[in-house]
Amino acid sequence: MIFWDFKRSPASVDLLVGFGAELGLSASALLRGSGISIAQLSDPNVELAAVKELKVIANLVKLSGAPSGLGLQVGLRYRITTYGLWGYGLISSATAADALAMALRYLPLTYLFNQILYRRQAGVATMHFDAPDFTDDLRRFVIERDMAAAAALMGELVGDGFALTRLQLQPEERGKAGRRLFGVEPVYAASSNQLSFDASLLARRLPGANPITAALCEQLCAELLRRRTTQASTSDVIRQYLEIPGASLPDLATMARHLNTSERTLKRRLQGEGTSFRLLIENRRRAWARELLREGELSVSAIAERLGFADVSSFSQAHKRWHGVSPKARRPG
Repeated sequence: MIFWDFKRSPASVDLLVGFGAELGLSASALLRGSGISIAQLSDPNVELAAVKELKVIANLVKLSGAPSGLGLQVGLRYRITTYGLWGYGLISSATAADALAMALRYLPLTYLFNQILYRRQAGVATMHFDAPDFTDDLRRFVIERDMAAAAALMGELVGDGFALTRLQLQPEERGKAGRRLFGVEPVYAASSNQLSFDASLLARRLPGANPITAALCEQLCAELLRRRTTQASTSDVIRQYLEIPGASLPDLATMARHLNTSERTLKRRLQGEGTSFRLLIENRRRAWARELLREGELSVSAIAERLGFADVSSFSQAHKRWHGVSPKARRPG
């Protein structure tokens, strides 16, 4: 599963905005640059590109100051009902094991940015979270958020007695998160991201089990998954990737690797769509330069470095070609 291959419900963004409000952050500030309106958050017919939610997350991380354990706090807010149809399919399953199996089949209907690998060995159930290549603060948040949300989901399904046996995360610990999650202290600076629990808990029968409802939810989830699968062109997929907040601009080889194809094939596909990788990078650089200059938080030299220019002179020349003026002329004030 690659997160940008599927659209998602606005329920997660609504939760993020609600959490931000408790920190004194306005909805407009959190939604800035995402293209999401406040009205869309309560519209059940709206489906969002994952990168839009990622922009809201980036705003939350930045505006909150990224306090220790921020992602863990947010992740614990997710409930089964946050996931809509997918969640109801889980609670109507016969056992926790059946619910987990269904959850893994339809992971694209969630709000994950990590890819999950599940294994069961020697009586221990373990979920591995493969994190995306984001900037440090953003990566830390989505790892913490996705893992805490998964633990909260299992706790809600299994009920009394659910506990983790281990929770480890790759990012370095920032300060002290100051909380135990389902009986364990999170371990940071680990070799991988994983959570584990006693596999025997999966044998528990669920109180809301209903075979007809479960079968119906499974059918509807399959239909929803087909609908949410984006039919994006190669150039659209690259544009979404380039819009990931704070991500460095990749070269052709890196982009081809992300798309599991060769450089030659990637060039051919883009040519068939009437564009090129160089043009896509150029357009993103121009838009990103405009955003960074308007924010006024970075120096011109820092912006040049962020955009991948060799020096300020190269950036200035490019900016004059784009807009007819130097970067300094576009700074606020």
